[in-house]
Amino acid sequence: MLVLSRKKNESIVINNDIVITVVEIRGDKVRLGIVAPKDVPVHREEVYEAIHGTSPAKPAAPAGPG
Repeated sequence: MLVLSRKKNESIVINNDIVITVVEIRGDKVRLGIVAPKDVPVHREEVYEAIHGTSPAKPAAPAGPG
């Protein structure tokens, strides 16, 4: 998992066509704005699980030394 720090109004870009922007930080909640092509589904995790009946695939952790 890649972990990034962002401040309000800062963004990250994924695959040249998905932009995630920190819109607001209020207490322990962060509001994100997501711009993605219409053919890319974007769901909260609990909605994804309800649609697919399973958790989204998690990337494998990188192998450690040795």
